[in-house]
Parts: sequence; C-alpha cells; structure tokens
Amino acid sequence: MEKEGSPLHVGGRALDILIFLAGRPGEVVDKRELVKRIWADVNVDEGSLRFHVAALRKALGDTGKSARYVVNVPGRGYCFVASLAQAAPPVAPVPLDIVPPRSLPVQLAKMVGREEVIEKISNGLSLYRFMTVVGPGGIGKTAVAVTVGHRRSQDFGGRVFFVDFGPLRDASHIATTIASALGLTISAEDPTPALLTFLKAGPALLIFDSCEHVLDNLAPLVERIVREAPQLRVLATSRESFRSEGERIFRLFPLDCPPEREDLGVDEVLTYPAAQLFIERIAQSSGPFQLSAEEAPLVASICRRLDGIALAIELAAGRVNAYGIAGTASLLDSRFSLQWRGRRTAVPRHQTLAAALDWSYDLLPAAESATLRRLSVFAGPFAPEAAATVAAGDGVSASETLEAIDSLVTKSLISPSGSRTLRYRLLDTTRTYAHGKLNELGETRQFARRHAEHFRDFFERAEADTSTPLPEWLHVYGAELDNVRSALDWAFGPDGDPALGIALTAAAVTLWVRLSLFAECRERCRTALAALGDSGGDGRVRMQLLSALGWSLMYGEGRAREARPILETTLEIADRLDDKDFRLRALWGLCIDQFNNGQFGKARALADRFANAAANSPDKSDVLLGDRLMAVALHYLGDQNDAAVHR
Repeated sequence: MEKEGSPLHVGGRALDILIFLAGRPGEVVDKRELVKRIWADVNVDEGSLRFHVAALRKALGDTGKSARYVVNVPGRGYCFVASLAQAAPPVAPVPLDIVPPRSLPVQLAKMVGREEVIEKISNGLSLYRFMTVVGPGGIGKTAVAVTVGHRRSQDFGGRVFFVDFGPLRDASHIATTIASALGLTISAEDPTPALLTFLKAGPALLIFDSCEHVLDNLAPLVERIVREAPQLRVLATSRESFRSEGERIFRLFPLDCPPEREDLGVDEVLTYPAAQLFIERIAQSSGPFQLSAEEAPLVASICRRLDGIALAIELAAGRVNAYGIAGTASLLDSRFSLQWRGRRTAVPRHQTLAAALDWSYDLLPAAESATLRRLSVFAGPFAPEAAATVAAGDGVSASETLEAIDSLVTKSLISPSGSRTLRYRLLDTTRTYAHGKLNELGETRQFARRHAEHFRDFFERAEADTSTPLPEWLHVYGAELDNVRSALDWAFGPDGDPALGIALTAAAVTLWVRLSLFAECRERCRTALAALGDSGGDGRVRMQLLSALGWSLMYGEGRAREARPILETTLEIADRLDDKDFRLRALWGLCIDQFNNGQFGKARALADRFANAAANSPDKSDVLLGDRLMAVALHYLGDQNDAAVHR
C-alpha cells in the first residue's frame, strides 16, 4: 500500500478499519457495524473505535484541513472519501470484489434518514424472494430501492437490473421493457421464455420501479418468473401492492419530523431525519449552511407541513437560496409550492410535487378521483361515517365512497389515523392538491356546504349527549375541532353561507366550553351574532349564542363585567321561550356575577329564582346546585344557621 509513491505503514485495527471502509468508498458505515466487523465478538465501546480512527488519520496525514480520507458523519458513522488506485496491474486478470450493477442509476445524492429501512429491506431479500416497497409519491421509494440494489450488488454477482416502468404506457410491452433492461435482444413474439432462460442462469435481483399503473399485467408475470427462476429476487416499488402470491410488503413511511413545540433548539431539530434532509439539500444546492436558533422552529414547521415527504422537503430546500427559511415557510400556504421545480434531470413525475401527485391522480378510476377531491374539504382526520355523508352523491353512493377510500388507502393517497377508533386523513400536500382539483371543477362550494352541514348535525347531537362521560365525550367530539374551524371559516367567508355558520356556531359552543377555549368561543359567537344582526331570526339560536358568549366572558381575564347585560338578555329570551335549561344557565351566571361584585342580597334573590326554576328539573344536579347557591348567599349575608340547612 502506497501514498504518493511512498510506502504507507498502517497496522493492527487501524489497517482493518481502512480496508473495510475503502471496500465501501463513499458510503457512510454505521459505527456499530464497524465495531462489530472489526472486533467481532469482543465487547468494546466507541471510544476504542475513535482511538483507532484517529491513529489511521494520523498515518494517512488526514488533518481535516486539506486532503481527506476518512470523515466522521455525526450521528451516523464514518466514510472513506479519497480516491483509490491499484499500485500495479496484476499478472492475470482478477475479478473485482464489487461488480458494478448493470442498469442501476448512479447514486449522486446522499441518502438521509433511511439507513434502518435500507438495512431491513436489504436483509429481507435474504428471506423473501419478492418484496414491494409501498408508499405515496415522492416519499423516496425509488431512492431506497436503488440504494438496496447497490448494497446487494456483490451478493448477486453484479446481476442487478433496474426496470423503470414509469414511461411505459402500453402494458403489452412489459416483457420487452424488462428484456431491454437486461440487455437482451429478443426477436420472438413472446419474450417471456427467453427472459426465464436468462434469469434461471444464476442469482439475480430485479428492481421494478413505478409499477402502480401496470400492476394488472405485471403481477402474473412476476409470479411466474419468481416461481420458475429459483435464484431470482424481485424488489418492486409501487403506490399500492401487487396482491400477489409470495409478495412481502414493506410500507415506507414519511421521515420523522420535529414536534410542534416552541422551545425546540438547533441540536434537537437536527436529530430528526426530515430536518437533516432539509439542511443537507440546502447545503447541496447553496453551499455550506449553518442553522440558527431563530430558524430551527421554522425548519421544524416546514418539515411538519410537508408531512416528512422526501421529495417535498427537497423541493422546499431548493427555494431557500432565493427566499430564505422564513420566506419558504410562508410560501407553503399557497398552491404555488406544488409547482416548485426540482432537479432538471429527474424523471418528469419527480420534477414537481404536483407532477408526482398528477401521476397518482390520473391513474384513479372516476369514483376514486371524485372521492379524493371531495375529501379535501376535511381539515383533519375524519371518520368513515363522516366521509360517506360528505363525499357521497352525484353518481357515487355511500358504499362506493367507502370502497373508494379503502382503495385510496392501498394506493397510499389516504392514511389511516388514530388507534382507538378508525379514522382517515389526507397528507397536507395531497389535500392541497386535491382541493385544487375541487376548485378547478367548480365543486368546492357544494362539498364545503356538505361538510359544514354534517358537522352542524353532528354537534347538535353532541349537545344532547349528556350521558357520555367527559373523557369519552372529548375523545369523540373534541377530535373534530379543526373540522369545525374550517367549516366556520368557509361559512362566514365570501362564498359561504352565514345562516349555516350561525347554526354550526350555536351547535359547537359546548365543544369550546368543554375544551376551555373561551377566547375562541367569544370570537366565534360574536361573529355569528353579527351575522344574525337585529332582524330577529331564530330566537333560540340567539339565546344559545348569547348564553355561550356570556359564559365565555365570565371566564375571560377582566371581562366578567361585560357578561351581565348579555346574560340578562339571555334570561329575557329564555323566559319568553319558556326554555327551562337556558333560564337556569342565565340565572346561574347572573348569580355568580353578583357574588363577584359583592351584591349578596341580589345574589340571594337570583339563587332563590334558580332554586324555584330547578325544582321541577329532571336533572337532580340542578336542585343541588340551587341549594349550594343559596347556601353561599346566606353565608355571605351572615345567616349561618340557614346556610347550614342548604349546604
């Protein structure tokens, strides 16, 4: 071994480390793997590894300032980055240990955050003969499969073949497309027998990429070649599984994102793969980049907004040089982000996020594309029953809607959500895209109205649900807060329906009160009351809104004095409508107001009215509450004997 023409003296563990790393040039080798390979069954810590790597760097003259040989990738491992040359040609040709794959794309960009996944799939190929990596568009299925192919190339003697079905439009050409990737020239009308002859010749790995649009024709061929070529392995990528015999599905999930927390620091943000990828791609396109403490929460937000989708994160990182971190984050609020362009050399479906989603959307049957568009009106996770109510109609029945949802889940366009009860959600990027399609077809108002009507009816039932324990009530109804907000924003918007918004606000006040969202309750009730105006309208709805506004003001900081006239008006309407429930609510609020103002005589009179009104209430807790109000009033008036009777 020589360096610059002079013998290089490296021995012991340092030499073992050099040989191992140089055998995988340009690849980051995990520290644990390196320790296991060099020390075998001897138990050593990472300190020993660092010591011997330091010795190796010293022998190589690697100071970290000029020539680099071995670099440390924080949190991941070590990588050999220098070029290699053979000292002299051998006497006889010697096969290379690592045979370059025949048709695999060259890896130019470093994979981030997928090492564990790559290891699992790579190991899985030793156990399973047919594996499919399934996930939504842009999540990184192709990159993972290509990396696995490079890593396992030596095991298959270089017989690793990459077949991209993305450009294929005529499924009858599947076999000839495979033959072309294998380098075969076949003149027979049916190339399958020749393919099988070639694949039976020895171990081989076929990587089939972007299979979702040719599954019906490709699945039987894959089953046949796997059955008849016993040393063959097939690794496929698709947005849905083949549902074939012997298929092992590996579902690829989005990259982990930093949580939504205000105190996130730089170090914590950079422990998450989504943020690591974002920073890595900024550096790749713009040069060295140092994340500041002020920018760290913004990067965390960008990663969350993009759902950890690798393609979306890479496209956003490409905008930072022009707009900065804050500017890029603000642009995510518009559909413009779907059109950000990526690498010029990428396949068309990966050049923009919209193109990736177009690819999936254009493959959908009419019922499924309609269902996807309509579900975009949901602001958060939704129940199957809600989906059937909102998205059905206009030629798509409720049962067809649920069938379409099941199919969209298998195609990675909808994700299951929740553990206690079945719910679904659209990734934000998918939802934005689908909502754009809804706008293009002029369907937004129709399905936004259905969405608002559904949640009006849903929370009218919630208001009457007095038997469900509070924790369970909050689990069932509290999960719909984002959908209520979205429905109200539409209803009181320029193309909305204020009357529907008023009714939904009145129905949802119990939700805000039980979640202690008093400030939001105040603002929503004021918006609804302003839309209701002074024209009379539904007296009961006005009473409900005034009651909720009064209660929320009582719990606001320094706002309790504003509640009295509102509660007095509520009481007037309740008396006029002979509404016993809201009469009690208003009397309770007015009594508490008098307590707070030291008017204990007035409080006693209101407590007396409350007790009389509660006497015939079917809810015994009303009677007890009236008794307690009277006891407190008498106590403050100094009548302890009578107070003791009422407590």
